Amino acid sequence: MKLKQFEHHDGYFFALLFSDDVHREVDLSPLIGNHVNLSEVNSARIDPEWGCLEFKGGAVDIEPKTLYQWAESHDLCHH
Repeated sequence: MKLKQFEHHDGYFFALLFSDDVHREVDLSPLIGNHVNLSEVNSARIDPEWGCLEFKGGAVDIEPKTLYQWAESHDLCHH
């Protein structure tokens, strides 16, 4: 499920909207904390071809399937 839109909150917290219109709010620090410093979190963008969330000009990315599964099991609003 490709990422359609995102909004960065504080730290590693993101609101994610997927192509199936599922909305999740998640803490991505366990996925990217060792690879993306807090000062680099604002480099987040969606790769238009793959639909993944990438950072640092594509040097770090989270593939859509992984991101979707993480969001489904770690949603901060539905626990």
